[in-house]
Amino acid sequence: MAFASQGDTAEKQISFTEIGEGLYAFTAEGDPNSGVIIGDDSVMIVEAQATPRLAQKVMDCVRTVTDKPISHVVLTHYHAVRVLGASAFGAEQVIMSDAARGMVMERGQEDWDSEFQRFPRLFEGHESIPGLTWPTTTFSDSMTVYLGKRKVEIKQIGRAHTAGDSVIWVPDSQTMFTGDIVEYHSACYCGDGHFEEWGATLDAVKAYDPQSIAPGRGDALVGREMVDAALANTRDFVDSTYNAVKPIAAKGGSLKDAWDAVRDACDPKFKDYAIYEHCLPFNVARAYDEARGIVHPRIWTAERDLEMWAQLQG
Repeated sequence: MAFASQGDTAEKQISFTEIGEGLYAFTAEGDPNSGVIIGDDSVMIVEAQATPRLAQKVMDCVRTVTDKPISHVVLTHYHAVRVLGASAFGAEQVIMSDAARGMVMERGQEDWDSEFQRFPRLFEGHESIPGLTWPTTTFSDSMTVYLGKRKVEIKQIGRAHTAGDSVIWVPDSQTMFTGDIVEYHSACYCGDGHFEEWGATLDAVKAYDPQSIAPGRGDALVGREMVDAALANTRDFVDSTYNAVKPIAAKGGSLKDAWDAVRDACDPKFKDYAIYEHCLPFNVARAYDEARGIVHPRIWTAERDLEMWAQLQG
């Protein structure tokens, strides 16, 4: 069996879906999504893709609907597949939470090296990446950007996928861009996650009563029914993983025991989800750590990835 997604080389079908007035979701069959917010005189991009070449695919879609300049790029967290394409947009402002910037400092290079090894296809054109992506602008709790009259709120509403997660809320159309806090028919990557807090963060998303959501992966969620289904589904995925691991960790079982328990709990429900097999080893390892009291996720390195994989094969 190939490690992570090293065997995933097939080109994905891109969709560009209007999810509110002047709001779009760029999706590609379980690959990382991007969002587009068109204001009065400029455009905000949410998530930058893994390389400038892949970011250009987002740009090409944007140019089918507007010729306004791109003024802002917002990055919901620090992962390489989300941020390393940012330079392609030429935006004056690149926005992240303080916590996400801190994670770029702490582990940005290790994350890049690790993700590149795990998922080569997502780094098409990697030679064009100028280096780590640093924000020009950060915030500690929330900030508001006005694209002309259009108000965009960028907020931290709880830890979930990472400690630095942000959501982007566009009140005039009750639409939210959630990053990887919410997924749709795609596995959640929990390798840097906070299982104990994820459910409360989903409750905080729901409290906004969004009519549409652009999730981190999977189809755009248009309408309350689809939004609610995705929130329930994401919660089930995260809880099923963690609840399977907790009793194993409590009685001193091994990482391999935790893996077997998660497979038993999750395979019947989720094995046909995008990137399920890719995420599983990292999810089990993080759940096992958290259940044993390691609150701050350990840094993944290319070496640690392969050591963990070898343990699970044992």
